[in-house]
Amino acid sequence: MMYIINKKDCTGCCACVDICGQNAITLKIDHEGFWYPEVNKNLCTDCGLCEKTCPGMYADKVNKTNKEIPLCFAAYHKEQDIRLDSTSGGVFSALANKMYDVGGYVAGAIYNEDFSVRHIVSNRGEDLVKIRGSKYLQSLCTGLYKEVKKILVKGKKVLACGSPCQMAALHLYLGKDYDNLITCDFICRGINSPKVFRKHLDSLEQQFNSKVVYVKAKNKEFGWRKLTFKAIFENGKKYYGDGEVDNFTRGYLRSGIYCRPSCYECNYKKLPRIADITLADFWGVEKIAPSLDNDTGTSLVMCNSSKGAAYFETIKNEIIYCQVCIDDVKPGNAHLLNSLPVPAINRDDFFSDIEKMPYRKVAKKYFPYKRNQIRSMLSKVKNIARKATDLFYKMGPHPKVWYQFIWINFLRKNSSCNLLKGQVIIPTTYCVFDIHPEAKLNIQGHFYVGYKKVKGSKLETRIRLEKGTILDINDDFTLYAGADIQLFKGGKLILEGGVCNINLQIVCANYIFIGKGTLIGRGVVIRDYDAHYIIKENYKVSAPIKIGNHCWICEGAMISKGVEIGDGSVVAARSLVISKTKVPPKTLVAGSPAMSINEDIEWKV
Repeated sequence: MMYIINKKDCTGCCACVDICGQNAITLKIDHEGFWYPEVNKNLCTDCGLCEKTCPGMYADKVNKTNKEIPLCFAAYHKEQDIRLDSTSGGVFSALANKMYDVGGYVAGAIYNEDFSVRHIVSNRGEDLVKIRGSKYLQSLCTGLYKEVKKILVKGKKVLACGSPCQMAALHLYLGKDYDNLITCDFICRGINSPKVFRKHLDSLEQQFNSKVVYVKAKNKEFGWRKLTFKAIFENGKKYYGDGEVDNFTRGYLRSGIYCRPSCYECNYKKLPRIADITLADFWGVEKIAPSLDNDTGTSLVMCNSSKGAAYFETIKNEIIYCQVCIDDVKPGNAHLLNSLPVPAINRDDFFSDIEKMPYRKVAKKYFPYKRNQIRSMLSKVKNIARKATDLFYKMGPHPKVWYQFIWINFLRKNSSCNLLKGQVIIPTTYCVFDIHPEAKLNIQGHFYVGYKKVKGSKLETRIRLEKGTILDINDDFTLYAGADIQLFKGGKLILEGGVCNINLQIVCANYIFIGKGTLIGRGVVIRDYDAHYIIKENYKVSAPIKIGNHCWICEGAMISKGVEIGDGSVVAARSLVISKTKVPPKTLVAGSPAMSINEDIEWKV
């Protein structure tokens, strides 16, 4: 009979539920959000199958035929869109697609509607998008083991992926090795509480006043190493929090307080591994195999059995890879061999506060983002000194430039500049400003104006804001020399943060929006205003322009009134995007007039 005396002995794999022929075992969720088996003694026949299937109790009985020293590889998928949508380098997707290609099944974790997690078994390739990517919380596996065995007995092939304890449970449940089964686990730091994850999402929903509709635990828009948690809300807003800022990621990595109790004494932090193949992030790849590091994710692949190595051979045409040795792997993957240390935080207090306080307040209390006061103070002093040095370097010693700096930022009305917060306009030599007293400047970052790469250049930069105009700079923005920006009466220009190369022209009499991370090449023209009318019924002389996030407007391109350019798109050099054109996201357009020549693209600086 399954009887849990100490919670650290139960991994929550759910195999005992599947093995019980009497349906005597159900799961009960505790106050931490983890489930544990509960036996109905009236139904239990004391057959002992549940205990023999338990990876906590029978860790020493799991298959030990795998190699003590596995074959190790650094690898990533050739298709960049797959790599960007994956947690590491996209190797799991190559393994899964190969299984789908031969008519097999793939078992893996997916989000439910409420962003709890469960395992499914599927032979539909379209399900890979849901299975792909780590979920970082415990998945419910009831029914998984029964389903996998049923498929294997029919002679069908299965690729099953899960945590080391889940794959150990699968081997124990099956009782023998199946030639048509490939098991895949990952180097696991620890499994987090579904309850804490949901509390984090609730806190974000409260902050953004909208329901979460999409979650990505390791989004790569700002790079693989940033460990960015992304959420999209029903109202269209987006949240990005890197590994230090995001309350859930920081709490997991810094404290481990909401990992399952069994994770602090894991039976599977060892070699040989249980699964045929082990996957992980290849931390340290920049030292071991720098040619495979481009900050979009690199996988560590460990082939632990002959069967795993043979299966890896079948995907080599889909990936870029190189062989490494096990000693190359260990420094960046401590949890290959070491369990998560027991946190210093009082666990009872933490989970008690989770019930009483919003998650963001709990996070602030137990693992605050702010570092210790001495380090924080030194960091601030260093930051101020760096900014002062940067100011002097950018602006130079010329008195006129410093006068412009003081006048624009601090002496004129309708300016929101703040030096201490780094929200200032930074002019350089040969800048001309013609700003009406009733024009509004909303500056939320460093706005570098007239930046020059060539020392001694006298290329002039001009900014003219007429009465009633608004210029919003919502993040750091660099405007190279030679720009001519004119806002006519009533015009509003919003720059979310990015870089414009030399000789940019912007004419705005209506509304122009340029998204975050967008790069604009030399000699680009952006006009929402024709200046002169064509005598024609309903002719509009101006119309808003919207350029999305992470776009690339190449040299000499012209963007006309009424144009919308979706996130991630590229406008090729010398292209003319004519009025009322709508460029879909991630599309490359070229020509005059510009037309789509490639879709679903990715680009990187």
